[in-house]
Amino acid sequence: MSGAIVAGAAGSWARALIKISPYTFSAIGIAVAIGVSVLGAAWGIYITGSSLIGAAIKAPRITSKNLISVIFCEAVAIYGVIVAIILQTKLESVPSSQIYAAESLRAGYAIFASGIIVGFANLVCGLCVGIIGSSCALSDAQNSSLFVKILVIEIFGSALGLFGVIVGIIMSAQATWPSKV
Repeated sequence: MSGAIVAGAAGSWARALIKISPYTFSAIGIAVAIGVSVLGAAWGIYITGSSLIGAAIKAPRITSKNLISVIFCEAVAIYGVIVAIILQTKLESVPSSQIYAAESLRAGYAIFASGIIVGFANLVCGLCVGIIGSSCALSDAQNSSLFVKILVIEIFGSALGLFGVIVGIIMSAQATWPSKV
C-alpha cells in the first residue's frame, strides 16, 4: 500500500525520476565518465608530480624513469574518454511516443550507471596510482633498487581503472532503445 502512495504522490522522487528524460540520464552518465576520470587523473598527477619534483632535488636521476607514474595517471583519463565514446555510440533516437517507455528508461539508466561506475572507479584509480607513484619517487630517491618493486604495485593499482571500464562496458550492454515502428 505504501508503494502505491509513493508512486502516486505528486512530489515523490520516484515520480521525478520517471519524468526525467532518459537522454538526460545518458548525457549525465557520459559527462560523469569523462569528467570524473579526468579529475582522478589530474589529482594523481598532482600527487605524483609534487613528490617527483621534490625528490628530484636530492636525486636528479629519478626524474626521467619516474615519469612512468605520471603516464599511468594520464591513462586513467584516457579510460574515461574511451568509455565516453563507447557510451555515446549507444545513444539512438526514439520516437517521442516511446521516450518514456520502460525500454527507453532502462537504456538511459544503464548508460547513467555505466558512466557513474567508470567515473568513480577512475577517480579512485587516479588517487591510488598517484599515491603509489609518489611513494615510488620518494623511495627511488633513497634506494634505486626499490623502483621496479614499487612499479609492480603501481601496475596493480592501475588495474583498478580497467576493472571499472570492464564493469562499465558490461553495464552499458543493457542499453537497448526501443525499435522504431
